[in-house]
Amino acid sequence: MDAKELVEQLAARARLAARTLSSASGLEREAALLAISDEIENRIPEILTANKEDMDRGVAEGMSSQLLDRLLLTHERVLDIAKGARQVANLADPLGVTLRESTLPNGLHLKQVTVPFGVVGMVYEARPNVTVDAAVILLMSGNAALLRGSSSAASSNEVLVNVMRDALIRTNISPDVIQLVPSYDRETVHALLHARGKVDLVIPRGSASLIRMVVDDSTVPTIETGAGVCHVYIDEFADIEKSIPILMNSKTHRPSVCNAAETLLVHSAIADLFLPMALKALSDAGVILHCDKASQKVATANGILSTLATEENWSTEYGALEINVGVVGSVDEASDHIAKYGTNHTEAIVTESQAAAERFVALSDCAAVMVNTSTRFTDGEQMGFGAEIGISNQKLHARGPMGLEAMTTTTWIVTGTGQIRN
Repeated sequence: MDAKELVEQLAARARLAARTLSSASGLEREAALLAISDEIENRIPEILTANKEDMDRGVAEGMSSQLLDRLLLTHERVLDIAKGARQVANLADPLGVTLRESTLPNGLHLKQVTVPFGVVGMVYEARPNVTVDAAVILLMSGNAALLRGSSSAASSNEVLVNVMRDALIRTNISPDVIQLVPSYDRETVHALLHARGKVDLVIPRGSASLIRMVVDDSTVPTIETGAGVCHVYIDEFADIEKSIPILMNSKTHRPSVCNAAETLLVHSAIADLFLPMALKALSDAGVILHCDKASQKVATANGILSTLATEENWSTEYGALEINVGVVGSVDEASDHIAKYGTNHTEAIVTESQAAAERFVALSDCAAVMVNTSTRFTDGEQMGFGAEIGISNQKLHARGPMGLEAMTTTTWIVTGTGQIRN
């Protein structure tokens, strides 16, 4: 069976099984997610054994440290995955919500309600947690899931899908609502992206190159989850005591993720005071510094190693302990820099000036703007959405962390008493 035929068969199986979701109550879908969460916790040793296979293979193949971090499952991380499933289960049912309702002069009653997309494909890299996060969000929003992870996480993804499907056997929802698209053949990605009419939506999650490939190649509608070249701007009116912890959390809390900061911009009026402390804190944390001429002068004067930032550096998503540092003369200059090099993901300002904060927000064309807080809060769980399926930085349909509501579309229900159109 070739890749096209295989993907179409999986999609057909998922669409048929999705009827058990569309006819299920919110309580039944909630019960399914709770069963998945329990099954994950009960089978942690099995999950960790499979993940070790992937990690050993990744190390042997020379996988980078940031990708290995994304791939790694620990006992704590698996518990967090199960916890995320429970959080999604406890959220309000996103289906059947009335968004608009009215009665026309001719007596027709109109109601716009939320419904599932149908069959949703996920194409993602390295992170096995996405296998569960995506599946539970899609199930709770009434969608069947076609999951195509990377070959680097093949063992982890397989066991996690098996665990979830085994959990669904004990519920009223068919296990076939979750389908794992094989990762051993690159052609399965192409087949999934071209299964228009059989797959309703594809969502990529991973590197900028993966996302661009999916968006450019797909004939199935896509939601673009974007790369994260995120900035922290320290304004001239910033509180220094707030600024250092915000910067450090944004960069070092988990540098491999898309909401980690990649560039620090500092107002020239505060640079001589702030930069020596900031550069030392970053350097002490093992962060490689790529500085513009002004900030490199400060680094050199304080015996801190740095390199001169290149044009390529400013637009690079490192996903590692590296950061760009620049000095700017105003909020507008910081915003101009961000507009040139950013990816419309998350931007942060630290300031005690309401006017500066409002100006920065107004000039920031991105999914999330942080005022006096870390970029790391652009996250579905942190924002109260439960696990997220991705962070969209496009403008159509959904933007920002995508939870349950973002995985629904709408239907108009028109009810009459025999009216016909003249």
